[in-house]
Amino acid sequence: MQTKRQTVLSICLVLAAVLAASPLRAQQGPEAKTDSEIRVGNVMPYTGPLAAFATIGRAEAAYFDMVNEQGGINGRKVRFVSVDDSSNPKTAIEQTRDLVEKQDVLLMFGSFGTPSNLAVRKYLNEKNIPQLFVASGDEEWAHPKAFPWTMGWQPTFRAEGRIYANYIQAAYPSRKIAVLWQNDQFGRDLFKGLQEGLGDTAGMIVADLAFDASETRIENQLGILRDSGADILVFDGAPAIAARAIRIVAGMDWHPVFILDNASASIASALQPAGLQNSLGVISTSFLKDAGDASWKNDPQIKAWDAFMDKYYPDGDKDDIYAVFGYAAADTLMQVLRQCGDDLSRENIMRQAASLKDYQSPIALPGIVINTGPKDFRPIKQMRLVQFDGNAWQPIGDVIESAFTPVREDN
Repeated sequence: MQTKRQTVLSICLVLAAVLAASPLRAQQGPEAKTDSEIRVGNVMPYTGPLAAFATIGRAEAAYFDMVNEQGGINGRKVRFVSVDDSSNPKTAIEQTRDLVEKQDVLLMFGSFGTPSNLAVRKYLNEKNIPQLFVASGDEEWAHPKAFPWTMGWQPTFRAEGRIYANYIQAAYPSRKIAVLWQNDQFGRDLFKGLQEGLGDTAGMIVADLAFDASETRIENQLGILRDSGADILVFDGAPAIAARAIRIVAGMDWHPVFILDNASASIASALQPAGLQNSLGVISTSFLKDAGDASWKNDPQIKAWDAFMDKYYPDGDKDDIYAVFGYAAADTLMQVLRQCGDDLSRENIMRQAASLKDYQSPIALPGIVINTGPKDFRPIKQMRLVQFDGNAWQPIGDVIESAFTPVREDN
C-alpha cells in the first residue's frame, strides 16, 4: 500500500502531465513484455520558461506513433515515455531515475537542455544506460572515453559561433559587433566560438552583455549595446527573449545586422511573436529543411512530413522548426534501432549509434549527412547560413563545415 506522501506525489505527477499537455501516451507502467516493445525515456520542459522547446518531444511522440502504426521496429513497438522537468536539473535527475529504475526504459533519448543532461550524465554512464542524441549543442556530449554512453546530435553551439564569425569577416569586415548572450553554458559556448572565429579581429566586438534565462526585460541591455556604436548584433538566447529582442530593436533608432542563434530560429516561437516584418533580414543557421520554404513545396520528403503532421500531430504548428527537429532526431534513433536488428542490448545500441555512415535524414538539408564513429560522437557537423525574407528562411551560400574542429581521440 502506498504511503500518503507517495499517493500525493503520484497525483501531482499525473496532474502535471495533463496540464502540460505532453505526449505521455506511453506512461502506463512497465507491464508490457520487453520482447514486444522498446521503451525509450525522454525528459522535456513541457512547462517553465523554455516550454517552447517541448514541441520537440511532442513531435517525437507523434513520430513513434507513426512508426508503431507501420509495424514498429523489427516487430517491436516503441513505447515513448516523455516526462516534464521544467528545465530544472534537480527534477531531471528525479525523473530520469524514475524512468530507469521504475519505468525500466532501455535508453534515454533526445532529452532537452545542457544543465539537465549534465545533471544526469554521470548517473546514466555509471548505469550503462545509453544517453542518445541529447537535444543540446554543448560539446560535453562528445567525450567517448570519459562518457561512452552519452552522445549528442545537433551541431555544437561553439561551431555555430565560428560560422557567424566567418560570415561577419567575409560580409562585414570593418563593422562593430555587439553581443547579447544568455548567461549559461549555452550562451557562453556560442560566444566563445564567435570570439575564436574572429581570432585576431575579435576587437570588432565592442560590447557584450549577458542576461539570465529567467529575465523578461532586456531594454536596458539593448540600449547600452546600441549606444556602443555597433552595426551588428549577435543574439544568443531562448526563443521568448529572442522575440522580445527583435521587437525592441525594431522600435529603437538602431538598424543592426541581426544574427540570431539557431536554437531560436523558429518562425512559430520567435519570429511570429516578434512580428514577421520586424524579423525581416534576420540571419541564422540551419541544418534542417524549412517546411515553410516554397522551394521545398514539391520535395517528396517535405510532402511526407506534411502528411505526418496532418495525421499524427494535427495540433502542431508546421512553421515550428522544433517539430522538424523532433521528427529528424527520432528518425535518427530509428536508424540506429534498425541497425541493431534483434540485438537490442544496450552495448549494441551504442555500437550502432557510433556506426552511422553518411546517413541522410529525410528532413535534413541536401549535403548534410550524419556520421559517427567510436571516437566521433558528433553526428551532425554541417550547417548552412540562412536569412529570413518575411515568410521563410532563405539560404546564404553553401553548406558550411570548415568551422568545425577535427575530431580528437577523446573530444
